[in-house]
This record gives sequence, C-alpha cells and structure tokens, in this order.
Amino acid sequence: SRRSSKPFLSINSAAIPATLMESELFGYEPGAFTGGKKNGSPGMFEFAHGGTLFLDEIGEMPLELQSKLLRVIQERSYERLGGAETRRADVRLITATNRPLEDMVHQGAFRGDLYYRLNVFPIELPPLRERSGDIALLAAHFMKKFAAAGGRTEMNLSLSAADMLQRYEWPGNIRELENIME
Repeated sequence: SRRSSKPFLSINSAAIPATLMESELFGYEPGAFTGGKKNGSPGMFEFAHGGTLFLDEIGEMPLELQSKLLRVIQERSYERLGGAETRRADVRLITATNRPLEDMVHQGAFRGDLYYRLNVFPIELPPLRERSGDIALLAAHFMKKFAAAGGRTEMNLSLSAADMLQRYEWPGNIRELENIME
C-alpha cells in the first residue's frame, strides 16, 4: 500500500496501565502530569503519522479511552494530554483481540460505536487446534528461529514428536507452541 514505507507501530493495550495509555497513544504537553518529560512527548499516533498503528488486545482498552479513540477514527484528529492544539492523525489503524467484542458491546464493556467503526474488514483466525496443518510449519519456523538465536545448527523434529504436536489441543494457541519449541 502507499503506507508500506511509512512507520508501523504496535502497542499492546493490555500491557500498559490505563492511567498511562492516553499519554502513550496521544502524547502529552509539558507539565501535563508529574513525572512526565520536561518538554512533553509525542504519542503513538504522532509517531505513526502517515503509516500504520496496530492496537493489540483492543478489548482491554478502558471505556473512557475508547471514546477518545473513536474521535480519532471519525475526525482524524486528537489533542495531546494537557494540550489544546488539535493535531491531525493520518494513520491506518489495525486492531486485534481474542475477546468477543460483540458480546462485550451487549454487556456494556465495549463501546458499540467504536466496535462498528473498527469492524470494517474483520479477519477471524481460528485457534491453532482447528488448523492442524499449520502446526508442522510453525514448529519448523520456531525451531529455526531459536536455533539461530542460540547459535546452534538447524534442528528437525522426529516423526514421533511431530505426531505428538499434531495430537495436542493447544489451549495456549501459537504462543504455547512457540514456548514448547523454545
């Protein structure tokens, strides 16, 4: 796309405390809060300008921040925390979650208007246990990755180990497979 040479930034919505998430996304002005940088700081929307911002675990985003994110999507503008200057946001937004957002909307745990703005081009990835054909390919990839990181020669799975991996249910999905291969 025309954004392919532009920044691609990723932020895990579950890994950042709710109190810091707003400043991480939108940045902050000098003096906006105690402990901030003396000159303020840009946020992820500013760093990703012209490119792509990936918000992982969007289902973990606090409700009060969801309304601010909705404004950025609709108006393509935002203000830094503690600021009055409106800034333009030219960012492609990609989100991911393993939570049932539609159910969360019905329970009042996720904003419906934000859900429908984000749900433009949904891609559902079935769990690994439903994609057994991918297990051997992923296992080989992870083995190669960890062998290279450890300065080892490339390794191969025995037939019995490959069979065991195929029969396992993978409740932890790909992350579990990656950890097992490590």
